[in-house]
Amino acid sequence: MKELIAYILQFGNINQQQIDLITSKVSPMELRKDAYFSEAGKIPRQVGFVVEGVIRGCYYNNKGEEITRHFITENNLVCDYVNFEANTTSTEYIQACTDCRLVVFSSQSWEELSQTIVGWDNIKNKMVQICMYQKSRKNPVISQDATTRYLEFIENYPLLINRIPLAYIASYLGVTQQSLSRIRKNIR
Repeated sequence: MKELIAYILQFGNINQQQIDLITSKVSPMELRKDAYFSEAGKIPRQVGFVVEGVIRGCYYNNKGEEITRHFITENNLVCDYVNFEANTTSTEYIQACTDCRLVVFSSQSWEELSQTIVGWDNIKNKMVQICMYQKSRKNPVISQDATTRYLEFIENYPLLINRIPLAYIASYLGVTQQSLSRIRKNIR
């Protein structure tokens, strides 16, 4: 819980009474590797904070291929926020890449904080901006060669290389697993 409060305090000041209220509004959640936090075709109903583990956002293209759009690591919010706020059906999946521990706000709890804590909307908006930025980061530029894309991935996500399946990295980079294996071998 201290990780969540430290994260929130980056975006504004809250007192101990408000901290107590926030902590009373979250529930712990464990996601096993490959389990979904939210799914395409369903309305997202919660906002999570990743305490431990790695989560990815993915979708299926018109050929039925799975495409990884982004990764969410510890100490970050996770939510399909546009659809959460609009109460509309999601078009992507949010899936655990590893076993994960989260704390989760229900939509009702998230809304109650706005109604109860003065200044919460300002803090919430800043947190949501970061969440949206992470989600909107585009996959590597496909016009770059695959080796360059992989090297940029290593630079942007240095701690993920040995934590998540290569299939997810390959999907993110827009290459096959075999191509990724060759690239990795040539770099060593």
